Amino acid sequence: MKDAESLLKFIKENGVKIVDVRFTDLIGTGQHFSVPISQIDKESLAEGLGFDGSSIRGWRTIDSSDMLVVPNVSTAYLDPFTEEQTLNITCDIVDPISKESYDRDPRAIAKKAENYLKETGIAETAYFGPENEFFIFDEVNADFNDHSSFYFIDSDEGIWNSGSEDVPNLGHKIRHKEGYFPLPPSDTLQDIRTEMVLELEKAGVIVEAHHHEVATAGQAEIDMRFAPLLQMADNTAKFKYIVKNVARRNGKTATFMPKPLYGDNGTGMHVHQSLWNDSTPLFAGNGYAGVSDICLYYIGGILKHARALTAFTNPTTNSYKRLVPGFEAPVNLAYSSRNRSAAIRIPMYSSNPKTKRIEVRFPDPSANPYLAFSAMLLAGLDGILNKIDPAEPMDKNIYDLPPEIAKNLKHLPGSLEDSIASLENDYQFLLQGNVFSEDLIRTWIDYKKENEIQLVNSVPNPVEFKLYYDI
Repeated sequence: MKDAESLLKFIKENGVKIVDVRFTDLIGTGQHFSVPISQIDKESLAEGLGFDGSSIRGWRTIDSSDMLVVPNVSTAYLDPFTEEQTLNITCDIVDPISKESYDRDPRAIAKKAENYLKETGIAETAYFGPENEFFIFDEVNADFNDHSSFYFIDSDEGIWNSGSEDVPNLGHKIRHKEGYFPLPPSDTLQDIRTEMVLELEKAGVIVEAHHHEVATAGQAEIDMRFAPLLQMADNTAKFKYIVKNVARRNGKTATFMPKPLYGDNGTGMHVHQSLWNDSTPLFAGNGYAGVSDICLYYIGGILKHARALTAFTNPTTNSYKRLVPGFEAPVNLAYSSRNRSAAIRIPMYSSNPKTKRIEVRFPDPSANPYLAFSAMLLAGLDGILNKIDPAEPMDKNIYDLPPEIAKNLKHLPGSLEDSIASLENDYQFLLQGNVFSEDLIRTWIDYKKENEIQLVNSVPNPVEFKLYYDI
């Protein structure tokens, strides 16, 4: 839909009874409330609908809580999971008095990032293409209190069930790190992934492929076709909603948690990126791996600011259980063509200049896509504007480098604490073009420290009982 008139016509033709207005909070969780169709007209679509912003994490205080959601008609699609015909629509958050975008609204950040790109004169469009991985489990139980804590995960595909007494146990369990591309019956989730893809396409998201991923126990990947930054962030929000609810419809549960299983690959979100002017790809050139100087400078900016970027691209304490050597999650800051042990890879599948892009491999899907994509774009633009040299490429397996060479490589943070400290020391590049504000960055830092780092650090871990109980 292009405008309110076409949206209202679509609503009438499809017998819509409820409009579900949606937005993503600062932390990255989708939020919504529902409005009967009798309350939807051109005026409400233009002016917005009111809600209490003080009840949303990291947003308004109670003394200035009134806010508006303003629907973006281009994002509307029919919900495939509700009993009554429901239209889902992504919204912008607006101050009801000033009518300006709320500066802690992640979608507003993505809009400003796209505008800043144009203001620099470097490019018209930044394309993003995330490879979202996730797990589909059969059962998840978890809890903690003052005297106990536990989690329990189960999957019929899990290698730990190879000796289970299920009647019948039909075998074909996927071994650790052997889940990449096996045919059914080992891959038991073909039909569920296909169902997810078809629902995504109905919602207007173009999908290129789906497959089982490396880990045992239902690790999956669905690849969306690249799109401009804001559109791709919107698509990623749709993606998570549809994946989780298709799994639930099939009696299973899907998670984008980066490292739910010990001893096997975690879940990443490799993000492909490129800059364009109209129909001209700006990352194609005659340099290393067929890239341009602009591309190399963009890489230089990502590598320079990578440690600070992880506060947004890898924003959970669990993220750093994935960022360890040996599991395809690169922890050393280097770039290369084809080399998946480097933090940034230049894909070499085609010689067509239009396919020339970079793949940033350290992010994970716990990230808020609006903030993560925007932050990476700003880091890359800083590299271009300041001609940051990414140094020489690393075309060897970084995990196998001799110690005397490996010690000279810079690396990603080893914890969320380290990541947040890196952001505190390096955030000026995010303020360019007034994309991020100091208020948002400070709010993000304080929230992560007070609500996540402090809690995780203070709760005894079951592993600690194995290590220390008999001291």
